[in-house]
Amino acid sequence: LHIAILASVLSLVIYWLIRDRYRVRNVNGKYVFITGCDTGLGNSLAKWLDKKGFCVIAACATEKGGQELQSCSSLSLKTVNLNLADSNSIARAVVFVTEQTAGKGLFGLVSNAEGTAPVAPTDWLRIEDFHSVLDVSLLGLIEITLKLLPLLKKAEGRIINLINAKGLMAFVGGGYSLSKWGMEAFSDTLRIEMQHFGVKVSIVEHSFFKAEVVNSDIIEKYLFRLWNRLTPEIRDSYGEKYFVE
Repeated sequence: LHIAILASVLSLVIYWLIRDRYRVRNVNGKYVFITGCDTGLGNSLAKWLDKKGFCVIAACATEKGGQELQSCSSLSLKTVNLNLADSNSIARAVVFVTEQTAGKGLFGLVSNAEGTAPVAPTDWLRIEDFHSVLDVSLLGLIEITLKLLPLLKKAEGRIINLINAKGLMAFVGGGYSLSKWGMEAFSDTLRIEMQHFGVKVSIVEHSFFKAEVVNSDIIEKYLFRLWNRLTPEIRDSYGEKYFVE
């Protein structure tokens, strides 16, 4: 029994030592850029890192989102408008981050973005429905990551891609799961390539947070809209019974 207790205590000590090795010390002057900060996880993370003393640059899709975040944060937190589906918007955000970091490089990039996700059988969808998700949640995140790599390499920083684990289960048609699987593959490849430069690449797979749960009424309305735009042939192939169920 004594040996078991001693082994448990020793294990805890080893765990604490290893954990403390990975704690970031002296956070002053360390810049972290976070996407998707209007609400939800990105918003909460920006506030938390700001309180910890990091220099947070928060990307918001709307001016209102940026203003609300700034109103409850320190003066060191900066916001920038970002539309991940627009290369010009991405370029402007990169310029802003470059100016803010002032030659110090970027300590962290946290990618957190969710495109509009139509929930429906695949043949109810059009290619633009896929673009509405992939242009933001995959291609947009890849583009801004590529453009920020020089700053991340300069600071030997880290890239953290937040991925909703439910998107890794392909239970519904559309681009949502495609974007999540794509970010997994992109992250795994980039992790190997960036080791040479001292840049760490991590994936954080999370589930739905309370603030992110999609209202079932919204899903139902979207389904009705998609159903009503279907050709008679596709609608007849499913039948009214399929839609009701």
